[in-house]
Amino acid sequence: MSANGLWFRRMILSDVEQVMKIERDVYEFPWTERIFKDCIRVGYQCWMALQQQCIVGHAVISVTAGESHILNLSIGKDYQRQGIGKQFIEFLVDEARARDAQTMLLEVRPSNTAAISCYNAAGFNEIGSRKDYYPADEGREDALLFARHITPSSDRLSG
Repeated sequence: MSANGLWFRRMILSDVEQVMKIERDVYEFPWTERIFKDCIRVGYQCWMALQQQCIVGHAVISVTAGESHILNLSIGKDYQRQGIGKQFIEFLVDEARARDAQTMLLEVRPSNTAAISCYNAAGFNEIGSRKDYYPADEGREDALLFARHITPSSDRLSG
């Protein structure tokens, strides 16, 4: 548990109802309940961020072949801009590192300036874009592609 009482645990199917409340609150085009349940079922790394017993955020990452990808990272509106997103990212990086990932990737809407600031603060760099990636009110919105190199933990280097 961190100094601000933040802790993390695996997401389970019964969490999805709560996850959807945050998802619908923070995104104009949220993931569906089915997507989250499928991610849990197929074994993606699905995580909850909590303060005390209150769910403050959730994330889904995939890790395969030395690469990890943040597929979804959401922090509830009442908990944004408090450093929770950055702490969650560091936790996710540690989880990816434990599974031998050397890189973490993510996409973000160019219009999501708060998230971009968070990713930059967490050591991510913009490496490209994906055309027409996100649904938008009128057509599609491009995505910015960000990456972060994951250094091996020091105990792995000495072993």
